Amino acid sequence: MSSAEESEPGYLGLAPYLYYSDATEAVAWLVRVFGFTEEVRFADASGEVFQATLCAGPAKIQLAGVGPEYWDAKGVDGPVGQLNIIYVADADAQYERIRAALGDDADLDAPQDQPYGARVFTVSDIGGNSWTFWQQFSDTVELPSGWREVRAGEPVAED
Repeated sequence: MSSAEESEPGYLGLAPYLYYSDATEAVAWLVRVFGFTEEVRFADASGEVFQATLCAGPAKIQLAGVGPEYWDAKGVDGPVGQLNIIYVADADAQYERIRAALGDDADLDAPQDQPYGARVFTVSDIGGNSWTFWQQFSDTVELPSGWREVRAGEPVAED
């Protein structure tokens, strides 16, 4: 084993951990609207979800339900949300699925082709997190004037 291999951290994956004021409602919404599957939930005697693991294909999403007292104890107002990218084979089909699930509440912009070789659209969930559904169609990136692409391990050339 080389020294580079020995120093590799051995990552096996990455999962967002998202906070919702009502995890029970969040699980139902994410399954119904996005088509995620539920792997496991941890609930109290009344069925109220505290933590859950959902799956988007092989990717896992962890979530928890916490109230204002949780954030008060940490000295912050609450979660700030984040952007999550979900890679899909067909952005238009996913858009139609989500639009149908949301019905008249759908306030969605249709998928758009981007200069970085992807067709994307973004949805905000009931907890304020943003989800971009991303269909990669090209490895070609259209860079703004004066920009250049530098891959890891390549020297940064000065002009």
